[in-house]
Parts: sequence; structure tokens; C-alpha cells
Amino acid sequence: MSASTIRIEVEAGVATLTLTRAARHNAMNAEMIAELTDAARRLGEDRSVVAVVLTGEGASFSAGADLSWMRSQFDATRETRIEAAMTLARMLKALNELPKPLIGRINGQAFGGGLGLIAVCDVAVAVDTARFAFTEVRLGLIPATISPYALRRTGEANARRVFFSGRAFDANEAVTLGLVARTASAIELDAAVDREIAPYRGVDAGAVALAKRLVLSNTASLDETALRRTAEQLADCWERPATHAAIAAFLSKTGG
Repeated sequence: MSASTIRIEVEAGVATLTLTRAARHNAMNAEMIAELTDAARRLGEDRSVVAVVLTGEGASFSAGADLSWMRSQFDATRETRIEAAMTLARMLKALNELPKPLIGRINGQAFGGGLGLIAVCDVAVAVDTARFAFTEVRLGLIPATISPYALRRTGEANARRVFFSGRAFDANEAVTLGLVARTASAIELDAAVDREIAPYRGVDAGAVALAKRLVLSNTASLDETALRRTAEQLADCWERPATHAAIAAFLSKTGG
């Protein structure tokens, strides 16, 4: 499969999976979601890969949902909205269950769904200038499909601090919240990521996959029913006139 929104490079057993919509701050559209889903499958099956690094091209890691996706939801049916959310939910599930260590190299800001991509990483290292926000509530929406992963990472108490307000927070607070493991300067970011990768070169890859499966088996199962529940909650938000008004104002302001 040729990809136009991501790039995969493999060197010495480490695959770097890069979001390449830099001009759009690596916002996720339907094409990127499909390509990430396929990449998770292919990398999971590739025995030459011992670890995967997820990062973004340009100044941002991921701004979340693409404006074109938001526009498409205005006149969509409820079922179409649910299915659109399900494609995102299935992509996150595929990355979360990738049978390889998934290390986030968070090169810049991450908002909304971009925080979901961070939350499915086994460990994430962020550049110390990065800013973050669960921006959904600003638009009358909720962080529905990303919530199972973000809640597992932050815990309920920390989620209450940032889910409801939509406020921005810095990289240090992201560490406190549990979203990222540590920060590094732009100059030191690659070295910090390399230090996370290094231990995996000396362990059995099959055992790592089994250990990851063990961890996942001891948490609440995210089956299709669970995924659909989050998608339906997001669709419920779209039924609110206030949501349409907020997103219309946002699109007007951004030229969408």
C-alpha cells in the first residue's frame, strides 16, 4: 500500500512511523486513519522490526481531527458519524495492541485526537516546548474515542483536571498527568528516544509481545461493543445545536 499521509522507515530493526501532513499540523483525516491502521498491521507482522517510533513531521505532532472531517460531519447521518468515529477507534486499538514496543517521539504540540495517539504509545518522550490540550469541549464535543486510552494513562483524577476545561498545558504538566514519561530539549529529543529503544535490543521480541498481551489482558477489554459506545457518545454531541454553532464558528475563524 502506497501511503501519502505517513512515512515508514526501518533502520537496524527500528521502524519510524512519521505523520507527514506537516502543512496541516499532522491533523488526521480519513486517509491518514486508514494508513495508520494498515501500518499497525504491517509493522506488527514484520519480524525484522523490534520497536516502532511514532512521530510527526514539522513543528507539530498532531492537531487532532482535520477540518475537512469536521465539515463532513455537518450533514452526515447519525450512523455515518458513528462509523467515522469507529474508524478512528479501530485505528487507535490497532496501534494500542501492536505487538511491538510503540515509543512516542512527541516533536511538538498535540491537541484532541493527537493526545489519543500519544496515549496508545507504550512510552512517550516529548520535546520540552510542546503544548497539549483536550480541545474537544471547546467545540461542544467530547474526547470520546480516545478516552479509554487517555484514562488508562492519566487515571480518573488527572483526566478530570484536563478533560472538562479544554485548557492548554505544557510538557512538564503532561509528565505529571502521566501522558508522557519525560521531556527533552529539541537537541536532545532523538537521544532520549534512543535510550528508550536501547533495552529492546537485548530482550526476546516474542517475549515482549507476550508481555504486552499480558498487560492488555489484565485491563478492561475494548471490543467492538466498547468502541461503538464511545462512537455513539460522540454522535450524541453532534445532535446538539450548540455543537454545530461552535464548530461553524471555528471553521469560519480558521477559513474552513
